[in-house]
Amino acid sequence: MTPAEIEALLDGPATALAAAVNAGAVPASELVERALERAARERERLGAFLALTPETARRQARDVARRVAAGEVLPLAGVPLAVKDNINVAGEPSTAGSRILAGFVSPDDATCVARLVAAGCVVVGKANCDEFGMGSSNENSAYGPVRNPWDLSRVPGGSSGGSAAAVASSAAALAIGTDTGGSVRQPAALCGLVGWKPTYGRVSRYGLIAYASSLDQAGALARSVRDAAVAFSVMAGGDERDSTSLSSRVPDVLTGLEVGCEGKRIGVLVEAGAEAGGLHEDVKASFEAAARLFSAKGATVVPISVPRVPLAIPVYYLVATAEASANLARFDGVRYGARVDAPELSSLYRKTRSQGFGAEVKRRILLGTFALSSGYMDAWYGRSMKVRALLSRDFAAAFREVDAILCPTSPEPAFRLGEKTGDPLSMYLADVFTVPASLAGLPAISVPAGFSKEGLPIGMQLIGPHDEEPLLFSLARVLEAGTHASERRPPAP
Repeated sequence: MTPAEIEALLDGPATALAAAVNAGAVPASELVERALERAARERERLGAFLALTPETARRQARDVARRVAAGEVLPLAGVPLAVKDNINVAGEPSTAGSRILAGFVSPDDATCVARLVAAGCVVVGKANCDEFGMGSSNENSAYGPVRNPWDLSRVPGGSSGGSAAAVASSAAALAIGTDTGGSVRQPAALCGLVGWKPTYGRVSRYGLIAYASSLDQAGALARSVRDAAVAFSVMAGGDERDSTSLSSRVPDVLTGLEVGCEGKRIGVLVEAGAEAGGLHEDVKASFEAAARLFSAKGATVVPISVPRVPLAIPVYYLVATAEASANLARFDGVRYGARVDAPELSSLYRKTRSQGFGAEVKRRILLGTFALSSGYMDAWYGRSMKVRALLSRDFAAAFREVDAILCPTSPEPAFRLGEKTGDPLSMYLADVFTVPASLAGLPAISVPAGFSKEGLPIGMQLIGPHDEEPLLFSLARVLEAGTHASERRPPAP
């Protein structure tokens, strides 16, 4: 292949790149060198990576070459992969975007990483992220913000903003992130990518640095629905090292990818329409256009209500912060990570955590500790868990009437860096449409569906019942084919 053809491969679908490697048209070793060059460029330009992994990448590329030469066909052969820095890669740093984990090197791979590498992926770097996954703009990283490839003055979304920026800028063909309240789907929407969150438990959490254990899930960001579906088929499956993982058969998302939506009932979320005053006008227009597209393609499109969706944000910021308070107690400067020496243990804890954690993480730890404190736990955490259960019932009732639910992924396109940092509540509301599916443990996918008048990507979200990923991917493919929004790329650097 000519250099131009190799560059085109790196700009295109991950599945096309893998097909070329499997066919022997291009060696994985050559691809990885070009990908590492791109990753280094976007680390400087966008802040997309916290660390590059050249030795790991070259070793994995050699293994891919050996396996392909032996006759194996790998679904993601030679595909450059970016891994969010709160997901472990053996022998590489895992800081979770925090100074408190400076110097920590992971002893092993997260299960989702190990499965992608076994399928042929080559890890080119650890992607920048909001500290411990806490943020909606990737401005909370201790190592600096990430910039959106579509407009460098804007955020890429969070907390998996580095992962999104890496794929959107073609520094990686595929990326993985964690989605607690929308941290894969929202940056996918703001960067013009496909991003999915699985049914809770469908992808192992082993090797993820925990933020909120009942919500955290690993998902992928890709430039096409097919790439995303292949990533799901590789990552999903039971894992004895994760007690919350599902051991049931993994749904087949590839066979019916092109079946379309004829005969399906798609519910347009009433509560999203009720929020129309808070919806950016271009998001509202794309929302209405997506509903019309599904109707034109043979689906029955009807309004559907999930009444407790407006309560999802306050419930999430009680449940998630309470779990963060418990999970982050382990970062004390004694066992691993950064340590600020002090004459006594209590001072060591205080100084290490005060200097190691950023402002947003401290805010959420304090909120969660209060929610769990004696005399308040039932009133705050206990009540929020009851509302969470009622929200799940609302979704169950809705899915007795429709097959899937359509709504915007984010209420607005990418906002400017610094625009919301002084107003935490406004920042939290960026997740108003992604948090409900997380609380209910439902699968959801964001698909590029249009652009704002300023040329910024807009994503639409599809939510389905538990284990209905095959339906969601097939509906996502309809939206992708009908809008062609995923075919556009950010301006060249």
